[in-house]
Amino acid sequence: DDAIVLSLGLTHSFPLEDVPHFLSSRAVDDTLEHAILDSPMFQARWRWNLNRSLMVLRFRNGRRNPPPIQRMESDDLLAAVFPMAAACQDNIIGPIEIPDHVLVRQTIDDTLHEALDVDGVRALLERIESGEVRIHCRDTTEPSVLAHEIISARPYAFLDDEETQNRRTNAVRLRRGLPTELTTIADLDPAAIERVQSEIAPVLETADDLHDILSSTLVLRPRDDWYPLWSELDQRARGQVLVNDGVQLWTTTDSLEAARAAIAGDHEAVVHAVRGHLELSGITTAAALSESTTLPEDAVVVALAALEHAGFAMQGRYTPASGGVEWVARRLLARMHSYSRRARRQAHEPVTARDFMRFLLSWQHVAPDSQLYGQQGLVAVLEQLQGFQAAAGAWESELLRRRLRQYDPAWLDGLCHAGEVAWLRLSPRCSDDAVAQGAAAPSKATPTAVVLRADLPWLLATTRESADTLHTAIGATGQVLEVLRERGASFAGEIAQATRQLPEHVERALWDGVARGLVMCDGFAAIRSLLKVGTRPEPPRSWRFSQLRRRATATSATAGRWSLVPPPPADVDRHDLAEAVAEQLLNRWGVLFRDLAQHDSLRMPWREIQWALRRLEDRGLVSGGRFVAGFSGEQYALPSAVEQLARTRKTAPSQQRVVVNATDPLNVVGVLLPGERTAAVRTNFISYVDGLPQGQQLSTTA
Repeated sequence: DDAIVLSLGLTHSFPLEDVPHFLSSRAVDDTLEHAILDSPMFQARWRWNLNRSLMVLRFRNGRRNPPPIQRMESDDLLAAVFPMAAACQDNIIGPIEIPDHVLVRQTIDDTLHEALDVDGVRALLERIESGEVRIHCRDTTEPSVLAHEIISARPYAFLDDEETQNRRTNAVRLRRGLPTELTTIADLDPAAIERVQSEIAPVLETADDLHDILSSTLVLRPRDDWYPLWSELDQRARGQVLVNDGVQLWTTTDSLEAARAAIAGDHEAVVHAVRGHLELSGITTAAALSESTTLPEDAVVVALAALEHAGFAMQGRYTPASGGVEWVARRLLARMHSYSRRARRQAHEPVTARDFMRFLLSWQHVAPDSQLYGQQGLVAVLEQLQGFQAAAGAWESELLRRRLRQYDPAWLDGLCHAGEVAWLRLSPRCSDDAVAQGAAAPSKATPTAVVLRADLPWLLATTRESADTLHTAIGATGQVLEVLRERGASFAGEIAQATRQLPEHVERALWDGVARGLVMCDGFAAIRSLLKVGTRPEPPRSWRFSQLRRRATATSATAGRWSLVPPPPADVDRHDLAEAVAEQLLNRWGVLFRDLAQHDSLRMPWREIQWALRRLEDRGLVSGGRFVAGFSGEQYALPSAVEQLARTRKTAPSQQRVVVNATDPLNVVGVLLPGERTAAVRTNFISYVDGLPQGQQLSTTA
């Protein structure tokens, strides 16, 4: 209903502007009347009308008349009333004369007004003819987005007289993803145009080669680099010189009469000359052909129209700088289209896993030449890493310092105290008593995520389903949670006063809450204190009791204000949540597919992420295609990642060595790269050289 496919052979060619005039509002009724006679729409309504008029009975002798019998009786009546409709098409000469029979007329009327909307078509054609509706014709290198549906139509759709596997539309190639700019599908690659121009440029080695060129073009302006070959032709009496409008022209002795006829204006001779020059000119204009042949421009335009009618030439606007109609030989245009498609595919040619690893090291700013600087650089890094859980003791020393030049802890403190960044354990742990006892002690290996507070609600909705774990803590942890629930964010000293617990017990209770994913802090000093445990003795804590209060000096392990992790929002739309996860994973990896999504700690069912990626692709925000070789399933990438991936593929390896910690998200050995998985332990490291792992599990002391 919204597209028509016209399959043309090599001998068919016409201006696209003529297509709207193929059907006239005055002849649309008669055209459709003859077109529907062979369609199933007419035959079905013919049987219905025969049933209504009791010419063919549905029930006979108290029993249902079988449908095949009804169909045979209907065909017999159609052959008797309308012989031309049942006749073989090979035996029909001229237009079909429709009999003036009430059933035939009623069936045609039903088909035109029930199955079809002939009145609407006629009204649309009248609006087109009056200029109220304008039609824009475009010659594109590939089908537009609106044509994808009919090009890949279902087998039951009628596109050709042949079987489904023999449809000519199967030869039309569609790009894997949607173009970001729809205007690009009509552009020929300038490199493809130049390549074709260089291929058709004649390279003459002998005088016979020049004779062949002159025979195809009839007349040719002299060229300095061809004078030696022309002199040889002239000495052998195989070349002649003509003069037209004061311009010398070369021709051959055999083609002398045809060349004179072309100069005199003979149509066939002009067509011959224009055809030869068009084969050597690539994309050109009528004015340029007139100048090269010295023939009148009007005669050249008429000759080009004849070549277009014969299917040899095509007109359009093929270059951005074209100010008017351009002409090109059909076979050359097909070659330009082929080269343009090939260039687009090579631009997005899948990279190897090694090149993809080189891309990831640069994309995540771990490579030395891609590191960021300053607080803004820290925000960019955290936007990439948020949602990823790593060991608490590895965040600053291994993850942030490898991505930021001259990293200063004050940058992170400033963001935390400004309320822009928070740290917590996203995935809650088991809350049984046996585990709780071991979880009370602070640990450098506690899985921790550093996130932007603005994105905390959807991150919590992704990693946890409810806040039921808040009611399972007992003992000192339960008292601390109750105080935080009643008073909100509080310092450790305030919590100790409210619970009347020793500072050591409050500290252990707070870290128990962190390990359970129930408590968070607005400062990063608490995590830094974990790295100092056991390195130097702490001074004794001073205690003072009075009748009114008890004061304790807060340690660095509990510095900052502590608060409960807010419960995940209950009204989050699942589709919006999947899109947020997909955007975060794309921001982290640049290119996303199933294996990477399952490796990431921010997990969600792949089917939901895939649906979200498809919606983002429909909006033109991401590109779909095959970006990394060796991995099955659909792949999606950010446009900026596609460009950087192409640059990485073209960049030669430089033996660059990059070392990452095993807790880093770039620990992808065994996922993207071959080899054994390296345990995500803070004391393990992986060394990459040009994207390949060279050393694993390099244990160090921490």
